[in-house]
Amino acid sequence: MEFYDVVRSRYSCRKFADRQVEADKLERILEAGRLAPTAKNLQPVRIWVIQSPEALEEIKSATPFKWITCPIVLAVGGTKEGAFVRPSDNRNFEDVDATIVATHLMLAVQAEGLGSTWVGFFDEPKVKELFPEMKNYDLVALLPIGYPADDAQPSERHALRKAQSQLVKHL
Repeated sequence: MEFYDVVRSRYSCRKFADRQVEADKLERILEAGRLAPTAKNLQPVRIWVIQSPEALEEIKSATPFKWITCPIVLAVGGTKEGAFVRPSDNRNFEDVDATIVATHLMLAVQAEGLGSTWVGFFDEPKVKELFPEMKNYDLVALLPIGYPADDAQPSERHALRKAQSQLVKHL
């Protein structure tokens, strides 16, 4: 799929078909995350693939969105240790790096003909309790992925966008 088609066609999919994601598609999605740019290419990021039925039930318990009925959830987090720190103000870029990786993953999901949504509303301490391997990371997103259900559609807020003139200022 051409890049601008991916960007225009992507929406927050909240309803998934009862169909598994092929391993080769998942590998290409994960590779897109691996190739995402990070500050100084330090890559202080981790992607966890949650796909066993037990792990999917656990992750659902940490979010109010019980509609997560997808076959895979990708959890994305960054760690401050080893991340780029801007010298002028000591700002650590681990959260920016993790967000860039999650964005690449989400666009790759769309390019593969799958659907996803960015879940930021979750109980991070509970997720870390359920999945101790995440404890040293700041989690930025849970990305449920799968084939959209036949009746899946964007929310009514999807098309609401500010005008470019409200977002862009030429200097």
